[in-house]
Amino acid sequence: MLARTLLLLLLLLLEATVTELWAQPYPIPPTCYSKVLAMGKEITQGAAQIKTDHDTHRCTAHLPDLYIDVHNACVMSSMNSYLSLLDGLRERRCAYTRKVQSLRAVIRQLYIIMSQKCHGDLVFTRDNCEALQHRG
Repeated sequence: MLARTLLLLLLLLLEATVTELWAQPYPIPPTCYSKVLAMGKEITQGAAQIKTDHDTHRCTAHLPDLYIDVHNACVMSSMNSYLSLLDGLRERRCAYTRKVQSLRAVIRQLYIIMSQKCHGDLVFTRDNCEALQHRG
Protein backbone atom coordinates (compact mmCIF):
# COMPACT_ATOMS: atom_id res chain seq x y z
CA MET A 1 0.00 0.00 0.00
CA LEU A 2 2.80 2.42 0.93
CA ALA A 3 4.70 1.46 -2.23
CA ARG A 4 1.66 2.25 -4.40
CA THR A 5 1.19 5.62 -2.71
CA LEU A 6 4.84 6.52 -3.23
CA LEU A 7 4.66 5.40 -6.85
CA LEU A 8 1.53 7.50 -7.40
CA LEU A 9 3.18 10.55 -5.83
CA LEU A 10 6.27 10.05 -7.98
CA LEU A 11 4.16 9.82 -11.15
CA LEU A 12 2.23 12.98 -10.22
CA LEU A 13 5.48 14.83 -9.58
CA LEU A 14 6.92 13.65 -12.89
CA GLU A 15 3.76 14.70 -14.75
CA ALA A 16 3.85 18.16 -13.16
CA THR A 17 7.51 18.57 -14.16
CA VAL A 18 6.87 17.54 -17.77
CA THR A 19 3.84 19.83 -17.98
CA GLU A 20 5.89 22.72 -16.62
CA LEU A 21 8.63 22.14 -19.19
CA TRP A 22 6.18 22.17 -22.11
CA ALA A 23 4.47 25.30 -20.77
CA GLN A 24 7.65 27.37 -21.15
CA PRO A 25 7.89 29.45 -24.34
CA TYR A 26 11.21 27.85 -25.37
CA PRO A 27 11.62 24.58 -23.48
CA ILE A 28 14.54 23.58 -25.67
CA PRO A 29 17.23 26.14 -26.47
CA PRO A 30 17.23 27.15 -30.14
CA THR A 31 19.78 25.55 -32.39
CA CYS A 32 22.42 27.64 -34.02
CA TYR A 33 20.60 27.35 -37.33
CA SER A 34 17.24 28.46 -35.92
CA LYS A 35 18.90 31.38 -34.13
CA VAL A 36 20.55 32.50 -37.38
CA LEU A 37 17.23 32.24 -39.26
CA ALA A 38 15.43 34.30 -36.61
CA MET A 39 18.14 36.95 -36.54
CA GLY A 40 18.14 37.13 -40.34
CA LYS A 41 14.42 37.82 -40.35
CA GLU A 42 14.86 40.46 -37.64
CA ILE A 43 17.61 42.20 -39.64
CA THR A 44 15.59 42.13 -42.86
CA GLN A 45 12.65 43.76 -41.08
CA GLY A 46 14.88 46.27 -39.27
CA ALA A 47 16.63 47.34 -42.47
CA ALA A 48 13.28 47.96 -44.16
CA GLN A 49 11.95 49.75 -41.10
CA ILE A 50 14.77 52.32 -40.81
CA LYS A 51 14.17 53.34 -44.43
CA THR A 52 10.53 54.20 -43.66
CA ASP A 53 10.85 55.44 -40.07
CA HIS A 54 10.10 59.13 -39.52
CA ASP A 55 13.41 59.79 -37.71
CA THR A 56 15.70 57.96 -40.11
CA HIS A 57 14.14 57.87 -43.57
CA ARG A 58 15.96 61.00 -44.86
CA CYS A 59 19.44 59.73 -44.14
CA THR A 60 18.85 56.05 -44.93
CA ALA A 61 16.91 56.40 -48.19
CA HIS A 62 20.13 55.86 -50.17
CA LEU A 63 20.85 52.53 -48.47
CA PRO A 64 20.15 49.45 -50.56
CA ASP A 65 17.45 47.02 -49.51
CA LEU A 66 18.85 44.21 -47.40
CA TYR A 67 17.49 40.70 -47.37
CA ILE A 68 19.31 38.20 -45.17
CA ASP A 69 19.22 34.74 -46.70
CA VAL A 70 21.48 32.52 -44.62
CA HIS A 71 21.62 29.99 -47.46
CA ASN A 72 23.22 32.49 -49.85
CA ALA A 73 27.02 32.47 -49.97
CA CYS A 74 27.09 36.26 -50.39
CA VAL A 75 25.34 36.96 -47.09
CA MET A 76 28.58 37.58 -45.18
CA SER A 77 29.91 40.18 -47.62
CA SER A 78 26.45 41.80 -47.84
CA MET A 79 26.26 42.17 -44.08
CA ASN A 80 29.78 43.57 -44.00
CA SER A 81 28.99 46.10 -46.74
CA TYR A 82 25.75 47.14 -45.06
CA LEU A 83 27.59 47.63 -41.76
CA SER A 84 30.06 49.90 -43.55
CA LEU A 85 27.18 51.93 -44.95
CA LEU A 86 25.58 52.23 -41.50
CA ASP A 87 28.91 53.23 -39.98
CA GLY A 88 29.29 55.86 -42.69
CA LEU A 89 26.05 57.67 -41.95
CA ARG A 90 27.01 61.30 -41.49
CA GLU A 91 23.93 62.78 -39.91
CA ARG A 92 24.27 62.35 -36.14
CA ARG A 93 20.54 62.52 -35.44
CA CYS A 94 20.06 59.56 -37.73
CA ALA A 95 23.19 57.52 -37.12
CA TYR A 96 22.72 57.44 -33.38
CA THR A 97 19.03 56.68 -33.17
CA ARG A 98 18.05 53.59 -31.22
CA LYS A 99 16.79 51.76 -34.31
CA VAL A 100 19.96 52.30 -36.33
CA GLN A 101 22.18 51.38 -33.37
CA SER A 102 20.10 48.28 -32.69
CA LEU A 103 20.22 47.18 -36.33
CA ARG A 104 23.97 47.71 -36.41
CA ALA A 105 24.42 45.61 -33.25
CA VAL A 106 22.23 42.75 -34.49
CA ILE A 107 24.05 42.62 -37.84
CA ARG A 108 27.41 42.49 -36.07
CA GLN A 109 26.15 39.79 -33.73
CA LEU A 110 24.81 37.69 -36.61
CA TYR A 111 28.07 38.13 -38.51
CA ILE A 112 30.03 36.82 -35.52
CA ILE A 113 27.63 33.94 -34.93
CA MET A 114 27.74 32.87 -38.57
CA SER A 115 31.49 33.21 -38.98
CA GLN A 116 32.62 31.75 -35.67
CA LYS A 117 29.93 29.91 -33.76
CA CYS A 118 27.76 28.26 -36.45
CA HIS A 119 30.29 28.01 -39.23
CA GLY A 120 30.00 24.23 -39.57
CA ASP A 121 26.20 24.16 -39.18
CA LEU A 122 25.40 26.38 -42.17
CA VAL A 123 25.22 25.24 -45.77
CA PHE A 124 25.20 27.77 -48.58
CA THR A 125 22.96 26.50 -51.37
CA ARG A 126 22.94 29.69 -53.46
CA ASP A 127 25.50 32.20 -54.68
CA ASN A 128 23.48 35.18 -55.86
CA CYS A 129 24.63 38.48 -54.36
CA GLU A 130 22.02 40.55 -56.17
CA ALA A 131 19.20 38.57 -54.54
CA LEU A 132 20.23 39.94 -51.15
CA GLN A 133 19.55 43.53 -52.22
CA HIS A 134 15.92 42.87 -53.06
CA ARG A 135 13.73 40.16 -51.76
CA GLY A 136 14.83 37.34 -54.00
